[in-house]
Amino acid sequence: MEEVFLPRVDFENYEDFYKNYKVNVPENFNFAYDVMDVLAAKRGNDRALVWTNDEGVTKEFTYAEIKERTNKAAQFFKNVGIGKGDMVMLILQRRYEFWISILALHKLGASVIPATHMLTKEDIVFRNNAADIKAVIAVNDGDILKHIDESIPESPSLKIRIAANAHGLDQENESLPEGWLDFTKGSREAAELPTPTAEERKKINKNDDIMLSYFTSGTTSHPKLVAHDFTYPLGHIPTAKYWQQVQNGGLHLTVADTGWGKAVWGKLYGQWICECAVFVYDYHARFKPIDLMQKIQDFGITSFCAPPTIYRFLIQEDLSKFNLSSLKHCSTAGEALSEEVFNKWLQITGLELREGFGQTETTLSLFNFMNEKVKPGSIGKPSPYYNAVLLNEDLTPCEDGEVGEIAFPLKDGKFPGLFLDYFRDPEKKKEVIHDGYYFTGDTAWRDEDGFFWFTGRSDDVIKCSGYRIGTFEVESVLMQHPSVVECAVTAAPDPIRGQVVKATIVLAKGFTPSDELVKDIQVFVKKTTAPYKYPRIVEFVDELPKTISGKIKRRDIRQKDNK
Repeated sequence: MEEVFLPRVDFENYEDFYKNYKVNVPENFNFAYDVMDVLAAKRGNDRALVWTNDEGVTKEFTYAEIKERTNKAAQFFKNVGIGKGDMVMLILQRRYEFWISILALHKLGASVIPATHMLTKEDIVFRNNAADIKAVIAVNDGDILKHIDESIPESPSLKIRIAANAHGLDQENESLPEGWLDFTKGSREAAELPTPTAEERKKINKNDDIMLSYFTSGTTSHPKLVAHDFTYPLGHIPTAKYWQQVQNGGLHLTVADTGWGKAVWGKLYGQWICECAVFVYDYHARFKPIDLMQKIQDFGITSFCAPPTIYRFLIQEDLSKFNLSSLKHCSTAGEALSEEVFNKWLQITGLELREGFGQTETTLSLFNFMNEKVKPGSIGKPSPYYNAVLLNEDLTPCEDGEVGEIAFPLKDGKFPGLFLDYFRDPEKKKEVIHDGYYFTGDTAWRDEDGFFWFTGRSDDVIKCSGYRIGTFEVESVLMQHPSVVECAVTAAPDPIRGQVVKATIVLAKGFTPSDELVKDIQVFVKKTTAPYKYPRIVEFVDELPKTISGKIKRRDIRQKDNK
């Protein structure tokens, strides 16, 4: 499919790719029609989605079946009153109904807001009112429906509630609370949505209509709603093809819940544009990373993407009992990747971990390109269109080795993948887009070879005795210590130095907290990086506080220390 949107795909190297990559953007582009329906006609009997759960159930969907199910779901949604521009929240965890629903909503020109199943009543009320959510499609599992019902008295916009079966087995719900519609029954009984004519397509959506939105995790304030337009999927061609290196006809696994933006990075748009099937592992019991290795072996996964934490857990296991020969490429993003994890994974699998960088507001912005050399720990080089630069506070360019804020020049205007707006918050948009740049709020430095090295958030800097210390750079060093499986670095108040570095650490298997281990970690940091960056305070915990989207809540650690 990618040849439809790319004038050429046979790039010789990174420089050729960066200089000459361009994507063709059709008018009124709609991923569901222009990619998925085209694939249904082109290779209808080929697998598109492989779904399995921890109860031993597996379902495969061909491109033709995806089209049929999508059309029936779209007609069902239309019948109950969902249409162009309506805000629809999806709380479907890893059920295959997510993929059917999101494509069906695209076909109607509706606006989709994926969300995590861990939302409480208060979270749902905030989202309903912030976005005027008209409909919610949720899995009938746990307290999800209960929390949604509790939100109704304070959510005047919410009119339509649709429930998918808890186990995703094409079964109707045995019983539902009053006011809920059954997804399986409604989709099964609906006719297929007719294929629109060219003129009808123009009325479904324009390129700059809102297609998909995500509430950010809100670690320091109420979540903001990041809105993407209908060209957003085209921004994920580099994500899938040149970073994750998915294979035409292959099977790709990205570890992410559908409530997170990472899900559409690795389980939907770019993969299907590149004609690679998507693998979904749905689990009800507690997630165990080692189970992924069994799935890679049993299903012949060809490419794999997960956060560094997953790889850190995996390298502590005996992976020799698994046949991972089907695996051709591995990638990672989201947090610090240590050289130890990189080297150990390479030793075990023969595969390099290729790191990448992006935000909810973007697609893949920096990454390690295909088969070119990797510098472990670097987030790579700029992706085309983003043309990343590093800027000082006075907006002058940084020299190599100098830390600055990552920014993307916008002299040619918005490009596919960059967010459209912060919904109903133009002032927030002005804070990040001004002076001809989009400012990420993240800092990095660039080496002499053009590789970028992430250091942290621009507002998350520790000031200790006159030194400015980035939390991410300390975390990156800590993650190289064999005892550390997860960590968070924060500023702790100090009467003499103002602030000191504190490390909150989750220990790996085989290690127990002790004063000797604290000393060993501190000495290790002193020897590995500038000595002034070492953590003067080390605290061991069973788990780190995290947001509902899985990000570490450093604010909670700081607040506890400031009491």
